[in-house]
Amino acid sequence: MITYADYESYLSPALYKTTDLIIDRGAGSYIWDTSGRRYLDWVQGIAVNALGHCHPRVVEAIKAQVEKLLTASFNMVNYESTLLWAERIAELAPGELSTTFFSNGGAEATDGALKLAKAYTGRPAIIAFKGSIHGRTIAATSVTASNAKYRKGYDPLMSGIDFIPYPSASQAPAGFTPDQITDYALGQLDDLFSYIRDPGSVAAILMEPVQGEGGYVVPPTGFVKTLREICDGHGILLIFDEIQAGYGRTGKFFASENLDVVPDIMTIGKAMAGGLAASGVVSTHEIMQAWGPGRHGGTFGGNPVVASAGLAVLDEFKEAKVLDNVNAVGDHLAARLEGLKERYPIVTDARGLGLMRAIELNHVDGRPGGDLLEQVRRDCLDKGLLTLSCGVRGNGLRLATPLNTTTDLIDEGLAILEDVLTNANEKEVN
Repeated sequence: MITYADYESYLSPALYKTTDLIIDRGAGSYIWDTSGRRYLDWVQGIAVNALGHCHPRVVEAIKAQVEKLLTASFNMVNYESTLLWAERIAELAPGELSTTFFSNGGAEATDGALKLAKAYTGRPAIIAFKGSIHGRTIAATSVTASNAKYRKGYDPLMSGIDFIPYPSASQAPAGFTPDQITDYALGQLDDLFSYIRDPGSVAAILMEPVQGEGGYVVPPTGFVKTLREICDGHGILLIFDEIQAGYGRTGKFFASENLDVVPDIMTIGKAMAGGLAASGVVSTHEIMQAWGPGRHGGTFGGNPVVASAGLAVLDEFKEAKVLDNVNAVGDHLAARLEGLKERYPIVTDARGLGLMRAIELNHVDGRPGGDLLEQVRRDCLDKGLLTLSCGVRGNGLRLATPLNTTTDLIDEGLAILEDVLTNANEKEVN
């Protein structure tokens, strides 16, 4: 039987493995390794498989397109499926966001959004947030601050980047209320404008409307609304990174809809194509005109196979009322996680929206529980549950189930998690 250790020397260590599993197949909420063991998958490609593994509708759409055409270079010809996909995205996108540039992955979309903002405004600077992750290319790394290890050894990165705190409890003084957190974060932006960065030089502020790897943190609505007003007042574009939070994960099709704020540019990805690589930059027709012919490009973005899968995803969302399910099952999950917080002292927070949920683990003396979290993850894996960490200190457990999951499947996974937490909590308090 093939093992990862036998082939490890052929793979770059940059792509760090958190398990040594070799997966053979997947269906819905489950994956099976090459030995035939089944796991409940609460990672799903890091929120990629919105409809679970190998959803039949998506698989059939891919098969049908593969038999006709794989690609023919979208910069020269058009594909019916891609044109229809762009129209469907425009119908779902908030405000006047109606024009899409298709690409392949989140970092590529981030790079595109930054280029578009600079092209439209003619300005050089970008403001991003601590705790954010936007990808691993040089430009995307330059605006990423979820962990210093992602930036280590790459200086000088792209110039003209400034960071301010995300409006979260972990980045504000201890004990602050949500209103105080908002005032603190806005005050840091004001200080940046006063002491360091003239707002007239800023092309865009880039923000995750719900932070992903940074901890599944939901910002105060008042902060985001005020940020929108500040951007409008200074002619700064507001970019929302919806790569992980978008496509129904939070109970709205786009996370920004929970905040009632429309960005000028939006990046999308992950869940777009049912498991295939896809991303996009979405903006208004006016802003997109700053990209004349040849000012941006790509070989594989919007290819007909990916577009056919993307249309199948949207068809299933509509016909199966996936957003209704996200909200109903998300409420069930939220209540269960609050119960864990009440019962286990090491569970110090439960947060999120829809099916974008996380719990935070800390030691009873207040120290960040990254070591607790990793032990919990290992024990969950041993019992057949695949999970993923989050948070700058690695002490968050994020749950990225399929969006068409059920309360029974949630309870199945939580039974494993609760069993593991019981053991971890007993070791901690005794």
